[in-house]
Amino acid sequence: MIRAGVLMLAAVSGGAALAATPDGSLEPPARPAAAAGFEAVLAPVPGMRPETRPQSEQRLAAAARPADLPLLAPGASLLPSARPDSLAEQVLFKRRQRRKGSVCGDIDIQGDDVGQISGTLPGCGAKDAVRVREIAGVRLSQASLMTCNTARALKTWINREVETAFGRRDKVVSLRVAAHYACRTRNNRPGARISEHGKARAIDISGFTLASGETVSVLHGWQNRKIRKKLKKIWRAACGPFGTVLGPESDRYHKDHFHLDVARHRGGTYCR
Repeated sequence: MIRAGVLMLAAVSGGAALAATPDGSLEPPARPAAAAGFEAVLAPVPGMRPETRPQSEQRLAAAARPADLPLLAPGASLLPSARPDSLAEQVLFKRRQRRKGSVCGDIDIQGDDVGQISGTLPGCGAKDAVRVREIAGVRLSQASLMTCNTARALKTWINREVETAFGRRDKVVSLRVAAHYACRTRNNRPGARISEHGKARAIDISGFTLASGETVSVLHGWQNRKIRKKLKKIWRAACGPFGTVLGPESDRYHKDHFHLDVARHRGGTYCR
């Protein structure tokens, strides 16, 4: 009897489930007309083709590449190729030549060893003198006799101010030398003390030649307010590397040049 009841309950439940089943389709309803119109707008137009993209600069450059220039192979290194041995040999040869022509143990001071200089007046002369042609890439208008201390002071002065005094695009390439070693008294006055020129410890500079070919003279440049400002910077920069610095405003003997020497004074550098 219990079994009959269970069967009856199952039959009733099954009928209820069939009664709850929807009569309509489970598929989504059709889109409205507005949506259909939107699809029509997006639909491809017969005969229309996409526009060709503009070529990039890289592609144009590749097209202009010379035919004999090999393309970079896949997986090849992007590092630049090594310099040819001939170029390296040229650089080394030039450096060896400069070192061979250097004096005072400095490759930036080019010249010849002279050794001892004997003067005709007591107090003149120098030991281990050198004849300098070029310092720090700046030529001297004439090969000049001097001591190594004088040459080193010139190098410091050139690097500090002289080379770029008139602009980095128009550098000083040559110094006009008015005087170097000469066995004489100060300002050639009779009975005066021996000049530093007579000891190879002084040099007189009267002008500066630029890379453009122009030469700025101390005499005429000092009369131009704009150029005088640059010349004064050059004069001031010499105070320190040199012990004595005289210019156009010092006295009538130096109107047209800078006198530079490595003499040391008790009161320090003498600049006038």
